[in-house]
Amino acid sequence: MTATPLPRLVYDDDCGFCTWCAEYADARGAFELVGFEDLSPDQLARLPDDYETCAHLLTQDRVYSCGEALEEAVARLETPDRFVARAFRRLPGHGRLREWGYRAVADNRVLFGKIASRDPPARQQ
Repeated sequence: MTATPLPRLVYDDDCGFCTWCAEYADARGAFELVGFEDLSPDQLARLPDDYETCAHLLTQDRVYSCGEALEEAVARLETPDRFVARAFRRLPGHGRLREWGYRAVADNRVLFGKIASRDPPARQQ
């Protein structure tokens, strides 16, 4: 019997805030972190053409992108945060709100990076 592979959290590994977010999730859940620069051809083939516009969560049977990826990652954390994500899913129109919020943060990564940031792997090479 083979073990189910960990979900892959795909992120911009040239962004300090994105790196912090990915490491935050990894420290509190079970993920394999994959930076844009380390994508395998198979992983890349599963992503949308504009994959560099947001984060993604790859599971065996699904690809979650942008806000949906963040929501799914938070729902998989081994902290009480997962209950917040699960409750959020029950709100009417939560998908629009989720994507709006994701885009608002993603488009202001430099600002959020002043609050939380890690050395991005792509810049360490």
